[in-house]
Amino acid sequence: MMNSIRNTLTNTLTPTITNMIRMDHTAVLETFHQYEIDSNPQTKKALVNTVCLALEIHAQLEEEIFYPAMRVVSSEKSVVEKSVPEHNEMRRLIALLRSMDATNPVYDQTFMELMRNVLHHVADEETTLLPEAEQMLAGRLGELGAEMTKRRMQLMAPRAGELAANTMRNFPTSSMLVAAGAVIAGTYLAKRAFSGPGYGRSH
Repeated sequence: MMNSIRNTLTNTLTPTITNMIRMDHTAVLETFHQYEIDSNPQTKKALVNTVCLALEIHAQLEEEIFYPAMRVVSSEKSVVEKSVPEHNEMRRLIALLRSMDATNPVYDQTFMELMRNVLHHVADEETTLLPEAEQMLAGRLGELGAEMTKRRMQLMAPRAGELAANTMRNFPTSSMLVAAGAVIAGTYLAKRAFSGPGYGRSH
């Protein structure tokens, strides 16, 4: 009985896995839209670092939780399988950006190449993979969303200082403060869901 109540609470407080993936896409694209070629190097670096961190965590979450679930049920396995090489290409460009100073003549070009890849990846997922997941995994979307939320907390914890530093270097009224607030609120709700009465004990 308590397990059933806890599962219902968890599914209510955390987004479905597909909505969580969409929210990640939206947050990255909103941050990208703040990037301007003539911005000062400090602002550019903060925005790029924020996008790179978000993409790294997002890719790891998909590879650990979403893609394995989809491989079992998907009729569009080619979309799933090409997503991992796309992630690897994003990681290659992220590594390049991390190694560059924002004043480097190819910094803007490299970031734009990363975002072209991200836009292509987002289009594939949102037109094909996510709608299929909402049909084929309909009964598990909340459960997988809760699993992704818990894993996100684990991945974010050691990098919270990095996120805070990027936010502080950016302009204080930017949407990244909203994003940071959403992360904090989501963490609070997830902690409540995962530490509720009887969690971790058998009944």
